[in-house]
Amino acid sequence: MLLLLLMSITATVCYAADTVLLSSLDLSSIRSTTGISRANKSCSGAPLSIAGRKFDHGVGSTGGSELRIDLNGNAAGFQAWVGIDDDVQKGIGCDGSVIFKLIADNKTIYESPLMTVGNAAQRIDVSLKGVKTLQVISDMGPDGPYCDHADWCDAQFTGVTGELKTLPFPKEEWTVLTPKPSPKPRINGARVFGVRPGHPVLYRIAATGDRPMIFNASGLPVGLKLDSSTGRISGSIAEKGAYTVTITVRNSLGTASRDLKIMVGDEIALTPPMGWNSAYCLSIGITDKSIRDATDALVASGLADHGYSYVGIDDGWSARRGDPDPKVNIEPRDAQGNILPDGKFPDMKALVDYIHSKGLLAQIYTSPGPTTCMGYEGSYQHEAQDAKQFADRGFDLLKYDFCSYGQIWKGNTREEMIRPYKLMGDLLKQQDRDIVFNLCEYGVQNVWEWGREIGGNSWRTSGDSGSRGWASMMAAAIAQANSGSDKYAGPGHWNDPDYLTFDTLTPNEQYTHMSLWCLLAAPLIYSNDVTTIDFKDQINAFRKGLLTNDEVIEVDQDPLGKQARIMTQDSQTQVWAKDMEDGSKAVGLVNLAQFPAEGKVIARWSDLGIMGPQRVRDLWRQQNLGVFKDEIVREVPCHGCLLLRLWPQGQTVKDAANGKR
Repeated sequence: MLLLLLMSITATVCYAADTVLLSSLDLSSIRSTTGISRANKSCSGAPLSIAGRKFDHGVGSTGGSELRIDLNGNAAGFQAWVGIDDDVQKGIGCDGSVIFKLIADNKTIYESPLMTVGNAAQRIDVSLKGVKTLQVISDMGPDGPYCDHADWCDAQFTGVTGELKTLPFPKEEWTVLTPKPSPKPRINGARVFGVRPGHPVLYRIAATGDRPMIFNASGLPVGLKLDSSTGRISGSIAEKGAYTVTITVRNSLGTASRDLKIMVGDEIALTPPMGWNSAYCLSIGITDKSIRDATDALVASGLADHGYSYVGIDDGWSARRGDPDPKVNIEPRDAQGNILPDGKFPDMKALVDYIHSKGLLAQIYTSPGPTTCMGYEGSYQHEAQDAKQFADRGFDLLKYDFCSYGQIWKGNTREEMIRPYKLMGDLLKQQDRDIVFNLCEYGVQNVWEWGREIGGNSWRTSGDSGSRGWASMMAAAIAQANSGSDKYAGPGHWNDPDYLTFDTLTPNEQYTHMSLWCLLAAPLIYSNDVTTIDFKDQINAFRKGLLTNDEVIEVDQDPLGKQARIMTQDSQTQVWAKDMEDGSKAVGLVNLAQFPAEGKVIARWSDLGIMGPQRVRDLWRQQNLGVFKDEIVREVPCHGCLLLRLWPQGQTVKDAANGKR
């Protein structure tokens, strides 16, 4: 996520005639993803102070800000002191972390170490000779935007010979690249489904096309049944094995067929989970009604017809002692120690039943510590009771968030990090239903190396996305690609760089976000407001196209379960590649540069490990681009991504859902 800080500052000290304060420029074009900026004070309004050192002049801001400045070669240098303001209280679980950056004509000329509260101010003194465009960025660290009170103190340009102007961010159109779905039937979503023997099955066939539709399934194993009008498969299967079921969907305009492989055994979550979660759009303001509304919206908007199936209840559903709301400030457990929902959730079992009645799945949230991140009741010393209660209520996924466990552990060691997650993982396997287990511990102690062994089905590889901006979104993706975690990911066990959150990104950046998450085989859990997705305004129409491109989703849901790697990169471009089950490759061409508006990105077959002519398809536009001999060169927009799929020229290309392309 990007971050910068600025505001008008009136200097009370003497500066040379050729010196211009950063804060004296027109700052109306600052792009800030969180918080506010203040002149001569921290973002909270306190005097500027870094590790006890006071500054009279400067700018205080929060995480996720950037300013672009047109220097046109008119400045010789830039100086400043940077760091986290002392108004952040170290040790309260909110220390803040920021990397300060200067990018000159698309080349990084300064990057600070990761700075937290208490670190001494870092001096910046760089040459700007000949620089045309400067970006001043405060990039949030791996713990998200929280408490990122970043200060640029005594920031000034020196050797100024002409006008310095701030630049607006390039205006981007909300161009919907995804073609509208055909009125004819198309079967979408995962092509493989895992369940443990004897456990309940609830599988909603994701299909687009005009309604009404008639669903049929041949080869269903004993114990399962299909509702032909809704496309919901339910029941249970007693015997282990692999079962191939041929699904057919028919409406007045045609018929579509596709095989679904049902794997009955020890593994579940054989493709990355897809759905919606309340965390970033509702926070702790969740209620029974808001979750029901989100459930309805997943169905009414058609997102469920593209494979989005989980409805996520995040932090804020249990009781919190001392809360001013009497509905929340209740006893968190009954006399037997069973955890109780607060008054905003009068009947949690009924809510889960409602979600299931739509053919969708329910996710719940808690912490291995005494409380959750927001201070609600956690599972510490009640793990067995809570696991059983989650199963009895019918939940299908548990997000287990580290939070307050750090107050009771014996130190940040791998053993101590594994301990609570293994305990809950073992307990979930003892229940009489499948509960997908998401380890939310932010990538600490290289969770990907041990998450599978202790029962995890997915694990967070980085901090919270929050209002994730471009830099932090890319940092999370690149860190995952370079961590070596790819060899630990695969069917049933997924690296998770956190939810899909688009609100702080430009249209091009949103295409890149979705493209990279699919290339990384990451869970596709949307966490912006899902109830507005069917609104006819420009942004929501764009967002719906972003989330419902089935050829893009196929890259994420490919049964092979491979995670993409960065094959080539330089300061301005990246080429990503992911192996697909049918022998094709999904390839992402990313333009990292800010200026100009477009730039060339080259994907060479030799870098991708392939040979010979390749048939190339643009997945966002769902268009064949032709046959290319040994490379493809394309103009990609600023911060954009072109997502391609390549097949050898002689290979028959079949649409995974409905026949030949």
